[in-house]
Amino acid sequence: MLFFSRSKILAITLVCLLSLFYSIPTFIPQNTESKFAEKIKALFPDQKVNLGLDLRGGSQLMLEVNFDYYLKEQVNILKEDLKTRFREESIRTIPTVQDNEIIFSLNDEEQKKSAKKLIRKLNKQMEIEESGENFRVFFSKQELKIMRDNLVKQSIEIVRRRIDENGTKEPTIQSQGENRILLQVPGAQNADEIKSVLGKTAKMTFHFVSDETFTNNNLNVVNPNLEKVYDNQGRAYLIEREVILSGDLLIDAAPTYHEGNPAVSFRFNDVGARKFADITKNNIGKFFAIVLDGKIVTAPRINTIINQGSGVISGSFTDKETTEVALLLRAGALPAPLEIVEERTVGPSLGLDSVKSGTLAAIYGLLFVALFMVIFYGFFGFIADIAMFFNITMILSALAILGATLTLPGIAGIVLTMGMSVDANVLIFERIKEELREKKSNFAAVEQGFSQAFRTITDSNITTLIVAFFLYAFGNGSIKGFAVTLSIGILSSMFTAILLTRLMISLWLKKNKTKKLKLI
Repeated sequence: MLFFSRSKILAITLVCLLSLFYSIPTFIPQNTESKFAEKIKALFPDQKVNLGLDLRGGSQLMLEVNFDYYLKEQVNILKEDLKTRFREESIRTIPTVQDNEIIFSLNDEEQKKSAKKLIRKLNKQMEIEESGENFRVFFSKQELKIMRDNLVKQSIEIVRRRIDENGTKEPTIQSQGENRILLQVPGAQNADEIKSVLGKTAKMTFHFVSDETFTNNNLNVVNPNLEKVYDNQGRAYLIEREVILSGDLLIDAAPTYHEGNPAVSFRFNDVGARKFADITKNNIGKFFAIVLDGKIVTAPRINTIINQGSGVISGSFTDKETTEVALLLRAGALPAPLEIVEERTVGPSLGLDSVKSGTLAAIYGLLFVALFMVIFYGFFGFIADIAMFFNITMILSALAILGATLTLPGIAGIVLTMGMSVDANVLIFERIKEELREKKSNFAAVEQGFSQAFRTITDSNITTLIVAFFLYAFGNGSIKGFAVTLSIGILSSMFTAILLTRLMISLWLKKNKTKKLKLI
């Protein structure tokens, strides 16, 4: 119907004004020293459309999470837990690891029951296969899938904290397949710095230094509870394998100076602070090693109780290294190493060319479509052009609010939407022409034109939305960007063609009361 209540008119107007309000920040230059521009920016939201790698330039890395390393580590942790529990429960066997499975042998039936009960208590998802005296303990296929998914999600979050700690670089980080992560950092031209940050697991652990380090001249590892580890200068230490404190209890780390040399200060949470205080209290005079990614950073002597929950890691650091180490410790340790399987760099000039060509294509497309509508439909075509303008602002505002990244295919989606947005108006206007030829009144012709064309418009847009859904579901990267802008454009074009255009035509007809309506 051509009748619009005041509430409906207000709602449609409000949507148009909000779309304009949220799309304007995209066109305001971000890097400017003009006070006037700063005042203008303060009036609008911070959200704006993020430009993708192909528009802004930057680095793209395809990372692969080393799941085999993670699985091996988890199996070994479980084996050590089982060994400790078996010893406590006087179960006479020593579990070992073979092909990511824990194996052991038992011939006592009571001890078999106790062993299976302990395994279930440690991890309910473990599969236990018993063949006579021999036992095989391994993760089920379902549990392996859950572990893999959680590993990728955790790695994505840590990569995000490392790459964009302050939330200003606007990277794209998303999973690809089972164990890969796509990382795109717009504006980053030096991929080596990114690889340096991602190439370290930043796993920090604290161990006691064995007395044999100072008495064993050859530092041969005889005791299975000891491990030979080197520092950055190549000096060897024998440290106890048992982790007395781990870096996951850290809550802050920052570059600093210690005795005039670059260092890293760290601070534990309440649990870590209590453990650190107990360790230093009960082991005064002993040496303990701080191990980062398999290398000893420092091995100081405990001279007094440290109950503040903080400390300093000193070594042969440069200023750049202390900043990097502090960042890695704040972001947290990667659960598994990341391997770079693909690398691509897009220069800023290429991105700038893409922006220019995409902008020109959008402008030319907009002008030609607008001109076409005015030539063929006169004033009604001008109304359709206004609706198309608000359609574009709705797309940009939706992308800004959702935090989506606009890529070159995304611009193609917007240009395509321009044509589709007026296509609905063409169907409506042609239907109105047919009704006018049958000598119907202006209001009746317009009413019939909108109502009769509604089903055709809806059917065509729904089929396009279905295609966009599958593009998003099965595509990746730029294909998804195209699907997002296309989907938003379809929904906004239906709003502008069916509601906004009808509202403007209805208000114009009621105000002018034209006796004879002409569509060129």
